[in-house]
Amino acid sequence: MTPQLNVIGIVVSDMTASLAFYRRLGLEFPEGSESEGHVEAALPGDVRVTLDTEAVVKSFHADWQRPTTAGRIGLAFQCADPAEVDAVYDELIGAGYHGELKPWDAFWGQRYATILDPDGNSVDLYAPLPS
Repeated sequence: MTPQLNVIGIVVSDMTASLAFYRRLGLEFPEGSESEGHVEAALPGDVRVTLDTEAVVKSFHADWQRPTTAGRIGLAFQCADPAEVDAVYDELIGAGYHGELKPWDAFWGQRYATILDPDGNSVDLYAPLPS
């Protein structure tokens, strides 16, 4: 058997804030999830994004501590086109999220931007540039 990646888990300090952020990016979490300690959004290919509160993680991993520096994992959301990268970035900035890298035309052929989620995780937005 070969292990299959099917969960991308994110530990969050504020479930309500994290749900609002990821819902703006199109992830669908059940209504009423704001009061839960663990929630899941289904993605194509039997993959799920899960959000767990720090309290839930500490309930089974007593020594877990919130990282004090940026993590080593990032998420990237593909947009329909370069204009959508700009529009989504502007919408998130307008909602009060921190923009790490403003949209730019990357040398590898994509419109690219980076925004931070409520816990400081890097979330990239990208779309292929016209050829």
